[in-house]
Parts: sequence; structure tokens; C-alpha cells
Amino acid sequence: MGGASFIAGDWGTSNLRLSLCDAQGTVLDGRTGPGAADSGGRFADILQSLTAPWQTSESPLPTVLCGMVGSNIGWTEAPYVACPVLPEDVADACVAMCGGRVHIVPGLSCSNRFNAPDFLRGEETQILGALHLVEALRRERRLLCLPGTHTKWVVLQDGAVREFLTAPTGELFALLCEHGVLLRGNGRTSEHDADAFLKGLAHFNQFPQAELLHRLFECRSRQLSGEFSLAEATGYLSGLLVASDVQGALSALTEPLAARSVYLIGAPELTRRYAAALGSHGRDTCAVDGSAASLAGLAQVHRRLSRQAAA
Repeated sequence: MGGASFIAGDWGTSNLRLSLCDAQGTVLDGRTGPGAADSGGRFADILQSLTAPWQTSESPLPTVLCGMVGSNIGWTEAPYVACPVLPEDVADACVAMCGGRVHIVPGLSCSNRFNAPDFLRGEETQILGALHLVEALRRERRLLCLPGTHTKWVVLQDGAVREFLTAPTGELFALLCEHGVLLRGNGRTSEHDADAFLKGLAHFNQFPQAELLHRLFECRSRQLSGEFSLAEATGYLSGLLVASDVQGALSALTEPLAARSVYLIGAPELTRRYAAALGSHGRDTCAVDGSAASLAGLAQVHRRLSRQAAA
């Protein structure tokens, strides 16, 4: 296909997203496939099958992959790179496969503020992309938030990843919705009431000294009293969890920052929720779409690998 330069892939636990890109990282075509957990060791076969229409025998396109494909449930382990780390260090630590036609991006590790080991995989590529898309991130000390199943709070210093902190906020939300009894009906609702989410934020901030454990039962008690429907209780639970996450991260990580802004990287719905929580603490936010950041990061890795190959 004319203009195609490389293939970018985000191979997570549940899903594979492949993009055919030109030299500037513009997407020309896309494919989806099974995640690492469902690939059954057939990573090479799956990749070959999905990308075959894009390839030519004369000049096969290089492929750059990030995510759980580089974990212990993936194709091969791409060892974690210890912080502090510069963007070029991440690209240089890629693991080559298939005779160098495929490169897998490594994750990052650090010792966090609570003297515990911490890890991320997949988010490093979004961080690389955000550094390319937002010039301000390359200067001074900045705070990133990547909300999700395991929310990552990342401290940058002049474009280098200094440290990060993980909060399993999304995982805890799912567990409480699907396996607990706090939400009447004992099943996760697809509706998250927006007003109830904001009530959760406000009520949490009204009593900042209270532990989260002492607030969670409200999701049930406010249903029993008739105040909340199931959808409202679900939104309220989300508000409590996000508020707790934000308060804890700001307490641990915000000294000293160059500005009061926090940069959010992720899906729009999640970044909006975190923006509301951060706004309640007087923080400005700047949102970067997570998919766009991941693609930009993979393009940055491809460019560095290409320069190295040509040198």
C-alpha cells in the first residue's frame, strides 16, 4: 500500500489494536484481534494473519508493539526499565523479534513514595506520545494521571520519567460492582449517574479526614433509605473512589511542581471524571486522548529504531 511505513500495535490483556501508519504516524488502516490472555501462545501467527494484507514479500513493514505482549503472559518478556528514564532509553530497550522486523516496547519500574516496588506496562508508550504531543511536558516538573483499571500517577522532570504511583481504582470499582453487596441487585449497572458521581466527590471532600473504608457502605445505605437508585449508587461509588485516588495522589506527589496543572491521558469519559475531581482541589487539567498518545508513542519509537538502523 502506497505511503505505508510501519505497523503500530497496542496488544493489551483483552484486545489487540493494529494500525497501518505512514512515516508521520498517520493511520491508513486498522485491524483488531484477541488480547494477550486469549492468544494462546500464537502471537506470531495472529500478527502475521492480521497484517498479511499490508505486507509485501519484497519489503516487509517493521512492526512496533506495546502492552501486555511484552509481559509474562505475552509473546516474550520485555524487561522493565528502571526509573528515572528518558524517552530514548525506552526505545533503546525494545526487544527485537522475528529477525528484527518486530520490536516490543518494555515497561517501567520504580520504587514509589511508599518504598514499594511499582510497575507499569503499556502506559510508557502513552507517556512517550504525550511528550511528543504536549511540548510543556518536556520542561520542568510535571504531574501526569493515566486513569484506568490501574490508574498511574507519573512525575516527569524535564521530560524524564522520575517516578510513578499506581492505584487500582478501576479494578476496585469493578470488584465492588460485580462481586459485592454494596450495590443492590448484586450486578454492575451500565448506567453511572453523573450527578451522583459529583455528589460522591463533594461528600468525600466534605470529610477529607475520613478513611475510604468508612464511606463505602453509604453506597448501600443511601439505597436502603430510598435516596439513591442503583444507577445513582453506582455513580456515587465511582465518585468516592476517584476522590480518594485524587486526594491521595495530590498529597503524595505534588511537591514541587512547575504549575498547578495535571495532565490527563486516557479515554475521554475517564479523563472527564478525573478532571472534575482535580478541579475540586483547584487543579487545572489538560486532557490527551489515550489512543492518540499510544499511537504517537509507537511512532516515536519507530523513528528512533529507524535512525539507529540507518546509522
